[in-house]
Amino acid sequence: MNRYEGRRVLVTGAGSGIGQATVERLLAEGGTVVAADVSEPGLKDTAERAAAHAGRLTTLVMDIADETSVRAGVRAATEALGGLDVLVNAAGILRSSHTADTSLRDFSHVLTVNLVGTFLVIRESIPALLEGRDAAVVNFSSTSAAFAHPYMAAYAASKGGVQSMTHALASEYAGRGIRFTAVQPGSISSGMTDGSGVSGLSNGPGLPADADMSLYAKLSPALGRGFAGPETVASVVAMLGSEDGRFITGTEIRVDGGTHF
Repeated sequence: MNRYEGRRVLVTGAGSGIGQATVERLLAEGGTVVAADVSEPGLKDTAERAAAHAGRLTTLVMDIADETSVRAGVRAATEALGGLDVLVNAAGILRSSHTADTSLRDFSHVLTVNLVGTFLVIRESIPALLEGRDAAVVNFSSTSAAFAHPYMAAYAASKGGVQSMTHALASEYAGRGIRFTAVQPGSISSGMTDGSGVSGLSNGPGLPADADMSLYAKLSPALGRGFAGPETVASVVAMLGSEDGRFITGTEIRVDGGTHF
């Protein structure tokens, strides 16, 4: 498929996990992509993995939690692309702890990166998207936004905010040609989770040493295939940002193998 031939895309969180897999997928479908991430080594890895499409890939170091960095980064991305048709906000962090032990600094940091960072990239991208072709924004929520994931209050709050913001933006810009959707990954092996054991959460988010793992028993994928790879979510992102998703806006799609019925 070449659904992205002629389409100009900015992907954040592109140095690892689902963001990296999304870059690979969109390039494979003919897109021209700017891969942005706070990690320069991560971007180098992405570039190496996508070497076959080097002529259509630009990497960009950008910290979505820093307004100045976002302003400069989005400007550089749109200049490199000659405009912007699709924005994928995959950047985010996951931190876990007992809520009673969570500092305000740590709680705020998660919200700043996941929620405020997503807002900043969208805000700076809107002028270019308004001039784009069949413009679409794909945000990253999480199954934790609607289902109980213990020890992850800050993460759940941030992703719930992203989900609500997606609906508001979809309504605001529906008449101006920009679609806004969100994906809700769950039971995905990525940079945030290691995909091992029953929960797949033993290392990635750094659960408390005394975490009650029985609380995660219900988080096993119902399909019985174990945790899926990040390319599983990337394929859904590709659909949402393409012509195939032209009638989808103001909603989220859960990608979790039936973990949450």
